[in-house]
Amino acid sequence: MSIGVDIVRGQAIQTIGDAGHLDRLNLMPDSRKIVADGLFVPLVGEHFNGHHYLEQAIEHGAVAAIWMEREPLPEHLPQGFPLFFVRDTLSAIQSMAKSYLNQTRPKIIAVTGSNGKTTTKDMLYGILHQSFRTYKTQGNFNNHIGVPLTILSMPKDTEVLVLEMGMNHFGELTFLSQMAKPDIAIITNIGESHIEYLGSREGIAKAKLEIVNGLRKRGTLILDGDEPLLADIQTYAFQIVRCGFSNGNNWRITDIVESVSGSSFSLNKQKETFNVPVLGRHNVKNAVLSFAAARILGMDMEKIRIGLEKLSLTKLRFERVDGLNGSVLINDCYNASPTSMKASLETLKTLPGFKKRIAVLGDMYELGKDEEALHKSVAAALGAPLTHVVTIGEKGAWIADGLRENGGVNLEVRSFPTKAEAQPYLESLLSEDAVMLFKASRLLALEELSGKLCAK
Repeated sequence: MSIGVDIVRGQAIQTIGDAGHLDRLNLMPDSRKIVADGLFVPLVGEHFNGHHYLEQAIEHGAVAAIWMEREPLPEHLPQGFPLFFVRDTLSAIQSMAKSYLNQTRPKIIAVTGSNGKTTTKDMLYGILHQSFRTYKTQGNFNNHIGVPLTILSMPKDTEVLVLEMGMNHFGELTFLSQMAKPDIAIITNIGESHIEYLGSREGIAKAKLEIVNGLRKRGTLILDGDEPLLADIQTYAFQIVRCGFSNGNNWRITDIVESVSGSSFSLNKQKETFNVPVLGRHNVKNAVLSFAAARILGMDMEKIRIGLEKLSLTKLRFERVDGLNGSVLINDCYNASPTSMKASLETLKTLPGFKKRIAVLGDMYELGKDEEALHKSVAAALGAPLTHVVTIGEKGAWIADGLRENGGVNLEVRSFPTKAEAQPYLESLLSEDAVMLFKASRLLALEELSGKLCAK
């Protein structure tokens, strides 16, 4: 890391590695956003170079910038504008993030998993912010760029930092975990997301377990206790807390009651009941993973109960909205894998009070060479009391193919190449006794279709 220099006055400013000297500046990784007293961080990718946008960043509030040594200096740099020279801007913000954490020392909870990372992150925040000054990953800033940006955006007085950590290759979670050094790590589940790069569910489990490589001594790993691939972890370096439905879990979920407005449940057969305003057994498990983390941090049961009841989740994750003609729409279309799609379908089956239960399912991506078989595997979850299955997209059609190959059961099945072609048929199904689930990978953007079917 080289010393930053004001190139006009020739005066040494400070080393980038010492983040404390920059605490009066607000991180500005995007030149398009207005940030008062911004420190512009121009990142470089395969198809972009942020150094080209310094002028725009200054217009939007940048008062200083980190700068790669090999990049040419701007022709019209304002006199006295400080540049901090580094070999690589991404490495610089990663080093700054480590330094900032060493200075502020919040308790850190790192969350990973094939599905449910964002929901669990939101649940953790909903519970913890009642007792602690809590900050969480914003949006999906969960990779080697997003995690350090999240850390550097954290207020200095943060007591608990909730970091979502994503990955699609081996080694990525090791890097993120060793950067953040979490006190608590959570693995929500093992699905098929990114199997294209990791080879198998066993490979996915191995990659997810990398989250412990930075876990602090005497830290805690909280995980899905119903997942066989996570059953045989042997360790003396940290505590393991298992959550799930089966016997043997430290926190066993019992007595679930589901409705269209949420779920209630108990733990370890105790009398106390918890309520969450979200649908699905999988989301109940996410709530219990969050509960376990809160208990480790010393929160009492009553505050946790209140936090769960008042949850506010990121949109498009089992989001309930009013549809046309008095119907109910469930937007679960932020992303999808076969595991999460089956879980959503099981929830759709349990919702009481509907004669028509309609599943609108679309393409899933990053499933590798077995993608057709994995789409067809969803057919195992398609049965009564579902009444209609509508698939959208070329890959989504494989779900319908799998259903027909299994005998078709007693469902009305339709496939459409595009959202626009499906819309008139879906409109015809909506009535007061209908609930319609939307589920597909992010790229398909099924919320565009569900948005056209909402009550105006």
